[in-house]
Amino acid sequence: MGRAQVLQAYACGLVPHVDMNPILLKPEADNRSQVIVHGKVLGSHDAGDYFTHTRELFRFVRASYERLAGLYEVIMIEGAGSAAEMNLRDRDLVNWPVVELADAGVVLVADIDRGGVFAQVIGTMDLLAADERERLVGVVVNKFRGDARLFEDGVAFLEARTSLPVLGVLPFLRDLELEQEDSVEVERCRHTRFTSEGVNVAVTLLPRMSNFTDFNALAAEADVVLRYVASPLDIAGADVVLLPGSKNTIADLEHLRQVGFDEALRAHVDRGGELVGICGGYQMLGREIADPHGVEAGGRTQGLGLLDVTTKLLSHKRTMQVEALPLHVDAWRDSTVYGYEIHIGVTRRETALPCFRIVRRIGQAGQSGDPAWREQEALDGAIRQDRLVWGTYIHGVFDRPGFRRLWLNRLRERKGLPLLHTSVSEAVTLRLDSALDRWADHLQAHVDMGRIFAAIGVDMGPERG
Repeated sequence: MGRAQVLQAYACGLVPHVDMNPILLKPEADNRSQVIVHGKVLGSHDAGDYFTHTRELFRFVRASYERLAGLYEVIMIEGAGSAAEMNLRDRDLVNWPVVELADAGVVLVADIDRGGVFAQVIGTMDLLAADERERLVGVVVNKFRGDARLFEDGVAFLEARTSLPVLGVLPFLRDLELEQEDSVEVERCRHTRFTSEGVNVAVTLLPRMSNFTDFNALAAEADVVLRYVASPLDIAGADVVLLPGSKNTIADLEHLRQVGFDEALRAHVDRGGELVGICGGYQMLGREIADPHGVEAGGRTQGLGLLDVTTKLLSHKRTMQVEALPLHVDAWRDSTVYGYEIHIGVTRRETALPCFRIVRRIGQAGQSGDPAWREQEALDGAIRQDRLVWGTYIHGVFDRPGFRRLWLNRLRERKGLPLLHTSVSEAVTLRLDSALDRWADHLQAHVDMGRIFAAIGVDMGPERG
């Protein structure tokens, strides 16, 4: 599933389910994406090929909607891109076809922060068919900066020109610690400055990087400076370098070599810095990546050689929820890690020791076809004897405050800084969790939610309206 849909499920107090995101596109190149249907990889397609299959793919969307409609009283459907993609209307999969399937009312949300809000709303309405315009409930203007009273004339203009009510003008909410789009979070952390008073974390930017949210909790810690780095020169001063997940491990590994990261990472470790790989980054740290089935580049590729492990890529994707206990740090109470695996391939530890003992896995394991690989299923990851290099398949490994503070304190101790109590990180997690409530309160204060619910026949009552 996409992280946005997972976050939306959490906001509703629901367990995320693939029916909430029946079709997911994961970019592999500028014009090619992996197509995932109900959580399983269907294949890879370029844009032109994908749009020739949207009609047959729509049956999966219909099936998901019908299952959800049988379970819930209200369903919110999020469109993708513009509500009026004129060049794709005959092949659209996620906007008006789903609206018609659900017989849904529609709220137009305009982003005033990007400018041109009047053209956005009026231009979109002009491009809609008459029956589509009849479904519009109203307009919400999002990300308004400044004094909202100065936009009262704007509201009147929009209502006069569109004959639709403006249901709310949402002020720009600063410092909202919700998971952002990848590009937004990366840009925010590109120019942070390392310090001698905290833990400096560098995350290597990969062309096909995935799972940016692995590092959000780290970035929220007051004693952490996190920087995304595109050049080997930018890791100077880092206490730890993180190699993230990748949608194409072999291609991103080659990119690291081309720009000189391989030598820079070795020098970083030689200076006593720590190096951590997650998922694809873990695979890169090993001696070799074999691709016998041509899942990526085919053949065998030499890894960075910093961990004594080898990886074989497989055609089946592993998607598992994971609960694990750390073995490579001195564990204490509440240091259990809860995360997920989503990867192709299995990694064999040679002389390296494991990082985690798996307590529980839930999900689709895929098939390795090799009993020797399966013997290591009770353990995860690998760590070098000097503990400076380690890797894991567990995404979200830093999300829980116990393990996060345990690991950060090890870095602080190595740097000669005093250790911090776990309560410091627990407060960070509590703050991040409360961001959804903060956003909901903000929405309720500035948008006429009663009118929206009334349009779909739901009575919120006098107190909630």
